[in-house]
Amino acid sequence: MTLHKVPAAEDAYVPSERRIARERYRRGRTRRAIAIAATSTLVAGAALFVLITNSPGWSRTKETFFSAHYARVAFPQVLEGLWLNLRLLAVCGAAVLVLGLLLAVARTLRGPVFFPLRALATAYTDFFRGLPLIICLLMVVFGVPALRLEGVTTDPVLLGGSALVLTYSAYVAEVFRAGIESVHPSQRAAARSLGLSSWQALRFVVLPQAVRRVVPPLLNDLVSLQKDTGLVSIAGAVDAVYAAQIIASKDFNYTPYVVAGLVFVALTIPMTRLTDWVTARMDRRRAQRGLV
Repeated sequence: MTLHKVPAAEDAYVPSERRIARERYRRGRTRRAIAIAATSTLVAGAALFVLITNSPGWSRTKETFFSAHYARVAFPQVLEGLWLNLRLLAVCGAAVLVLGLLLAVARTLRGPVFFPLRALATAYTDFFRGLPLIICLLMVVFGVPALRLEGVTTDPVLLGGSALVLTYSAYVAEVFRAGIESVHPSQRAAARSLGLSSWQALRFVVLPQAVRRVVPPLLNDLVSLQKDTGLVSIAGAVDAVYAAQIIASKDFNYTPYVVAGLVFVALTIPMTRLTDWVTARMDRRRAQRGLV
């Protein structure tokens, strides 16, 4: 028996003339949109540059905030102080996630026997979400040493990090709680019908789904925590902000503050783009699965 091989060219898809014209039109429209956006951006940037540089106080502002000399002096010391901010971000971020998850679980426990635990978790969350972070830092950093308790640290770094954990765990707890409550009750009921206990259903069924759903807002909170680590400078901890303050206070030139701000921006932008990418990826997966 002889087998006849069909040429591959006959199976190849050949787009119609209308489709080719439509795709050509879309590409042209995209190129025009990019050109218009680039032109408008250049025009707006040039107008803003001319407006700022021609202002009466620009020369003095440039010398005070954008001095190349003070930027070169401040940059190494700001980077050295930034190491403290990064360590605070790593340690406080891990502590915030753990404490926030525990608070969220406590608020979602069922049954009257857990009412005191739910009430305490709710009170904690409401209090620290309403309390400004700067006030929490001042109360912890200066209030705890004033108590003169035996065995309690007076290290400004540890106290400042504790204040960050207290405040941000309240926000993260609400994020986790929203994720837990977004899981349909049928998931828990199905797990119980398979013989899992309430704790096992929460651990193996509810929490994995809840955590996946709240990854983008958790990353947003991490970005905010990264910026707010600079507030520990009010306690005297030599981080990037306090290093800039030391240099600025010597000659009353504020360029070091600008350098410190740009360093934080350089760290924040990649994390923000990562958050956007994760959010878009999760949205595409929900759309492919038909989830709302």
